[in-house]
Amino acid sequence: MKQLVLVGGGHSHAIALRQFGLNPISDVQITLITEAEDTPYSGMLPGHVAGFYSYEDCHINLRSLCEFAKARLIVDRAVGLERDRVVCEQNTIAFDFVSIDIGSTPNIPAQAKGIGAKPISKFLKWWDEFAKSNPEQFAIVGGGTGGVELALNMQHRLPNTAIHLFQRDREVMPKHNAWVRRKFKQLLVQRGIILHLGKAIESIEFDPNTIVWVTQASAPDWIRQSGLKVDDEGFILVNDALQSISHPQVFAAGDIATMINHDRPKAGVFAVRQGKPLFQNLSLALNNQPLKPYHPQKTYLSLIGTGDHLAVASYGLLGARSRLLWRMKDSIDRTFMNQFRYSN
Repeated sequence: MKQLVLVGGGHSHAIALRQFGLNPISDVQITLITEAEDTPYSGMLPGHVAGFYSYEDCHINLRSLCEFAKARLIVDRAVGLERDRVVCEQNTIAFDFVSIDIGSTPNIPAQAKGIGAKPISKFLKWWDEFAKSNPEQFAIVGGGTGGVELALNMQHRLPNTAIHLFQRDREVMPKHNAWVRRKFKQLLVQRGIILHLGKAIESIEFDPNTIVWVTQASAPDWIRQSGLKVDDEGFILVNDALQSISHPQVFAAGDIATMINHDRPKAGVFAVRQGKPLFQNLSLALNNQPLKPYHPQKTYLSLIGTGDHLAVASYGLLGARSRLLWRMKDSIDRTFMNQFRYSN
């Protein structure tokens, strides 16, 4: 019996597991290695921070999903990869094929204090306690999409707390069009969030427990140390089939992967859309058949919640904000989560 090991409970793996449940393959043992039995859906995380969604609303029950897919669940933390084995803190798991979907973490400078927005489970545990403490102030480092959306949703939950947003660029959300950048800067100022733009951070005079890092994504050291071919930031380089360019028995998806032929941001929309192509190519590999290329879209719609039951749409050079867009985002997110409800 062939052994397929999935490392990480990210969006791509959740979708792939559901597909394996709907389209089972004989003589294959699937194993999911994950640090937690629930995996968060990033699209609903800011809304959960604001108090709009419960924990259950925005988390996938991986144990139930594995039962549906007839997969083995191992709750452990991967720390290394060998030619045919995944090395974890408590287990060593052999494989014929392995897929890695462990997401990313903020790139936090050495010796810096504070909490990263990822891993999400660790951040949410901190946030639940921090929000109850009625803090006077806190700081968010990183003014990209994640940092800005998080700031607005945290402000909704803590309207009387001073929030400082630090951004090294002169503008927030520099990867979006001019209208979106102006609109979000205006919203941040209107909501009383204190902006610190265009300056490199040398030190922040805040209690370390009140600093949230939402900076550029980074990969764990063990990925590079495994011998896999990686990019400059340590992410696994994969071809159009989501297969490692150096180790054909290894696949990767989501934030931890960089497609060599398609330069795309580390965004949840791509992780979600890689789920079915990943399942398809894992199935083909297990059956010794040629793999099929996946070509991600170049332009994509971003629906960004503003912490007040409204959302901004960003698409190429276009932008808009309305309550209808929030309802659209809410419907899309709930539809995504509902596909996993039958297995809970």
